[in-house]
Amino acid sequence: MTSTADTMTQARTERKITGRTVLFWMIGFFTVIFIANAIFLHLAWKSFPGVVTETAYEDGLAYNDAIAASREQAARDWSVSGEIERAGAEAARVAVLAKDADGAPLSGLTVTATLRRPASPEAPVVVVLQEGETGRYQAMVNDLAAGNWILDLEALGGREGDAFKSRNRVFLSQ
Repeated sequence: MTSTADTMTQARTERKITGRTVLFWMIGFFTVIFIANAIFLHLAWKSFPGVVTETAYEDGLAYNDAIAASREQAARDWSVSGEIERAGAEAARVAVLAKDADGAPLSGLTVTATLRRPASPEAPVVVVLQEGETGRYQAMVNDLAAGNWILDLEALGGREGDAFKSRNRVFLSQ
């Protein structure tokens, strides 16, 4: 009799997986997923006003001008490289080397460097670089913290419309 009693106890503790059980588990699983998605959608819509820029129309009109300027820059085939390196405890040196399509140094440019932190509300640091050697421009920047920086370079040539713009991510060490 003990074997029959053990078999009955074992039969009572085992639960069979039926179609109804699988259906309830599936409904429960997807209900949790839908509720989580609904919460995330609500939070996203609540936190984003939908306005990317206040001047969308003007930005759209200026877009074709930006494309044309980019094509003109590519046609000039200038090579402008910028770097930033530590020059003392808190100072840094911004250096730019500019060459034309033939590899000859470009002289007489007005070179402006704008340093800004990525994803930071800090005001950017704008520096006008001075030409030292032919085609090499540099400037010192005081109180520049170590870390990641975005270096925007703008070089304007002697002729009307000659311009070079670039954006580089640089790292300034301690």
